[in-house]
Amino acid sequence: FFVRPEIKLVEGRMFKPGLREVIVGRNGQREDAGLALGDKVSLRNSQWTVVGVYTSGDSYESGMLTDSKTLQSAYQRTYVNAVTVLLASPGSFDTFKKALTTNPTLSVDVLREPDYYAQQSKSISKLMFFVTYVVGAIMAVGALFAALNTMYAAVSARAIEIATLRSIGFGAAPVVVSVLAEALLLALIGASIGATIAWALFSGNTISLGGTLGSVVTQLRITPALLGIGALWACGVGLLGGLFPAIRAARLPVATALRAV
Repeated sequence: FFVRPEIKLVEGRMFKPGLREVIVGRNGQREDAGLALGDKVSLRNSQWTVVGVYTSGDSYESGMLTDSKTLQSAYQRTYVNAVTVLLASPGSFDTFKKALTTNPTLSVDVLREPDYYAQQSKSISKLMFFVTYVVGAIMAVGALFAALNTMYAAVSARAIEIATLRSIGFGAAPVVVSVLAEALLLALIGASIGATIAWALFSGNTISLGGTLGSVVTQLRITPALLGIGALWACGVGLLGGLFPAIRAARLPVATALRAV
C-alpha cells in the first residue's frame, strides 16, 4: 500500500498474513462471479476467503491481493512472476533498467507500468482501430449517399418554393445556405441519437486483457471529447451530403420550376 496509495479498502477488512484470505478489486467483482464478500475462491486446490473489496481507479482494480508468502507456500514456489518497484524519481528508471538487464544472473523485462499495459492492450487496440477507421469509414460513405439522396429528394420536392424565393429577390447564396443548414441539422440530430445509443450500450463496459500478471480488466469510457469528435464527423458528412443538392437548388431555373405550378 506504500507502493500503491491509490488503493482504498471500501468493504470488509485487510487480509491477515499467514491466512488464506484475499481482497478483490471492484472491477474484478464485475468481471467474475463468486467474488463477493465472504465467498470462497479456489486457488491451488485450496479455499481462500474474500475478506475485503478495494478500489484503485485504474487497471489494477481487476486483481486480487493476498500475502505473498502464503501464496508462494500454497503454490510451492520460491519465485515471483513480476515485481512492481517504486523508484525515487522518474529519471532513475534508465539506471534501474540498465542495472537489471546487464546483470548476467537475471533474465527479466523492465517496463514502465503504462508501457506494460499498452503492450497487453495491443490486440484490443488493433480491433478498435479496425472498427473506428475501417468500419467507420464504410458507414460514413453509406451515410454520405443517404444524405445526398435525402437532400436531393428535399430539393426536388421544394422546387416550386425555391423558384418562388428566387423570383421575389432571394439570391443563390441564401438558397445554398438554407439547404446546407437543413442538412447540418439532420446530421446533428442523427449524431445525437447515435451518441446516446453508443454511450448507453458501451460506456462503462468492462473488457478483459490477458497478461503476464494475469487477467487485466479495464473499462470502456465514451468521453465528451469522443462524442464531440463523432459530432464533428457527422457534421462533415452532412455538409458534404447537402453541398451538391444545395448547388443544384441554387442553379434551378426559375422559369422551369414555376412552369410546373
